[in-house]
Amino acid sequence: MSISPITRGFIAGVLLASLTGCGYLFGDQGVFRDNSQDYKKASEMAVISVPEGKETDTLQEIYPVPPTSSTVVQAGAFEVPRPAPLVAGGEDETVRIQKLGDDTWALVAEAPGQVWPQVRSFFASAGIAVARVDAREGLMETNWLELESAAMASRFQVRIDQGVQRGSSELHVLQQNQAGDVNNWPDASDNAEQESEMLTALAQYIANSAGTAPVSMVANQAISASGKISLQENAQGESFIQLGLPFDRAWASVGRALGRSTFEVTDRDRSSGVYYARFLGPDAEEEDSWFGWLWDSDDEYPHVGEIFIVNVDAQDNGGVEIYLRAQPEASEVLERRDQQAMLGLIQGNIN
Repeated sequence: MSISPITRGFIAGVLLASLTGCGYLFGDQGVFRDNSQDYKKASEMAVISVPEGKETDTLQEIYPVPPTSSTVVQAGAFEVPRPAPLVAGGEDETVRIQKLGDDTWALVAEAPGQVWPQVRSFFASAGIAVARVDAREGLMETNWLELESAAMASRFQVRIDQGVQRGSSELHVLQQNQAGDVNNWPDASDNAEQESEMLTALAQYIANSAGTAPVSMVANQAISASGKISLQENAQGESFIQLGLPFDRAWASVGRALGRSTFEVTDRDRSSGVYYARFLGPDAEEEDSWFGWLWDSDDEYPHVGEIFIVNVDAQDNGGVEIYLRAQPEASEVLERRDQQAMLGLIQGNIN
């Protein structure tokens, strides 16, 4: 069967269009091309100009790069330190109730930007009206509530703070009775039982909805999720843990952390801020796990059985510095690498 010139022209046009379409869709400049490297060609845009007298607080980086303040690794010849685990203790609980003296709070293993919408969702689900919201301060306040079996109305303030560890949060609840001066919140709850009940209900709700709530970018930017703890080095080259907690809470937290970091506390002097702790090393079940990241698995773990001095030194800025040192009569020198490894164990277990 012969093909007319018109038909041949039509077929050629279709083929040409098809080939052109393939190039348009899949070529180097096509719609479905590999664009994974396009970010390298992105240009930096000028900062938005705001008229004089207008606020600029909302003009912030969506994904700001946090500054690096650690000076543990110095320039020059050195042995590359092994990275410390993000959470050395491997706690499984998403939410835990913590208590120190008269203070009680919930520790949440999620960033503040994740916790904030869950608190709002809790109040909405419970039918509790919210009177004031301040995401930048991490505050949420309810209207006055008539609670069952209560002699007077109450209101609650929920505060979300950054946690000690990176990507964690602390949830604090304050309760006030509708009596006396209601223009200002009290320093402590008027009814400790109501505070405890509200905190427990909030903690349970967050535990049940963990991982499913949206993220509040405003809360995430305002309430830092970088944590309050870091490994630093002083001018003399000695490594230490910098912890943004007051001494009373830091002292208790370090004591618990030592036990979870395979140390045994043999003695303590709170007035001097000193723990005496024996390093036990990993047990048989841990030898092949994250402990291997801190020391060479082919070598014996150093300093097992030795007692170290752990100093918790209060600072003028309200935080503490934590040092780990060998005893003066120790027969074996504490190498800088081993000191950092042990401090890394303790750091990952402080909350």
